[in-house]
Amino acid sequence: MIPFMDLETQYQAIQPEIDAAIFNVIHSYKFINGPEVAKFEGNFAAAQDLKYMLGLASGTAALHLAYEVLGLKPGDEVIVPTMTFIATAEALKQVGAKPVFADIDPVSYNIDCNSLKKLLTKKTKAVVIVHLHGNPCEMEPVVNFCRVNDLKLIEDCAQAHLAEYKGRKVGTFGDVATFSFYPGKNLGAYGDAGALGTNNEALYEKAKLLANHGREEKYIHRTEGYNYRLDTLQAAILDVKLRYLPRWTDQRINIAKKYRSLLNHLPITLPEMNPDKKHVYHIYAVATERRDKLSATLKAHKIAFGIHYPLSLHLQPAYSYLKYKPGDLPISERLSNQFLSLPMYAELAEIEIEKICRAISSVY
Repeated sequence: MIPFMDLETQYQAIQPEIDAAIFNVIHSYKFINGPEVAKFEGNFAAAQDLKYMLGLASGTAALHLAYEVLGLKPGDEVIVPTMTFIATAEALKQVGAKPVFADIDPVSYNIDCNSLKKLLTKKTKAVVIVHLHGNPCEMEPVVNFCRVNDLKLIEDCAQAHLAEYKGRKVGTFGDVATFSFYPGKNLGAYGDAGALGTNNEALYEKAKLLANHGREEKYIHRTEGYNYRLDTLQAAILDVKLRYLPRWTDQRINIAKKYRSLLNHLPITLPEMNPDKKHVYHIYAVATERRDKLSATLKAHKIAFGIHYPLSLHLQPAYSYLKYKPGDLPISERLSNQFLSLPMYAELAEIEIEKICRAISSVY
């Protein structure tokens, strides 16, 4: 059996360091806001070329805080790509803002930059871009659009740790960047965890206050806030893994190149490879009109796979109140019926990649 991801093998490779980090936290008894939290925040900020990084309980918490510190409020409209996990949009509910869904580009799978102008209204206050699958969005047109129209820009980097656009780290283009460390991410915790990054000190200080019950010191609360703190155990684990992330990222890129070399002759669409972008391949999703046949073949060969976002957000029951209809955002609707994600993790062996590609080739 070839798994979709292999967290066990990853753990075994770094087990002494992980176990020591956990042991140290347990025996320090500093389970909340222990020194490992600040240490990880500093190291991850440096890795992402950001001045400020706030560790948080989850990527969803990071999105909520991003929307709140940027001043979004009831009645505001925020442009969001329809091809993403629901957290990107659902966190807007907590500030009362309304998502306006945008279609995606058929090559990069990120937000269709050409659609932004037609979605703009007097109520539009922000744009959220998602670096989907670890592939950076085309940032120049989005940044220019937001600048000209005085809009806030949020980068959802949940799948894109260490990704780059034209040599610049994702997360450094917008007002605020959010990250998820869900266990299956390229940099994954052993539970829920996330972070908010920014180069704006005022936004950072506001987020930091809100994330810890709005308090400046133990029993002095300047405002009502939330319990969004990053757990010390998760921070310690993440800091160990962060040391290996550059190497794991290079391995993912090499696996993607191997997939491409073995599959590019087939009538399937492979992920974008663009010299302007450092795609970090959180997900390696191929697009095929024969998904049912391909998935059955992979099952028969005991190869795990994923089908991510089979129903775009604008057609989800949760957003029926927005009155979108099938056909409104055709690119995302087509690709949601075609995406199939292949195994992708740093420890994936060449012999396993070859077996996967032989199975795929047999379909065609």
